[in-house]
Amino acid sequence: MEHDEIYLRAKKRVENLKSFYIHLTVYILVNLMLFFINIITDSSHLWFLYPLGGWGIGVAIHGITTFSSGRFGAEWEERKIKEYMGKDK
Repeated sequence: MEHDEIYLRAKKRVENLKSFYIHLTVYILVNLMLFFINIITDSSHLWFLYPLGGWGIGVAIHGITTFSSGRFGAEWEERKIKEYMGKDK
């Protein structure tokens, strides 16, 4: 691999990591706000749990795809690309 290619892959990985942390931060802040709104307005029905759970699934999937680089990362992609290129010959 060339130095530029290694740099671009590392840069993409850092961007994915940054994107996940931003997503997680927004998730926490918005859901804290929803929690306080729910408690202040009507604490008999905890409706904030619905967006917390639904959005939480999205954050979990984002985390899995971000941190599972060992299983489905760049190396896996390269192997699959070479495998499919070999089949097309």
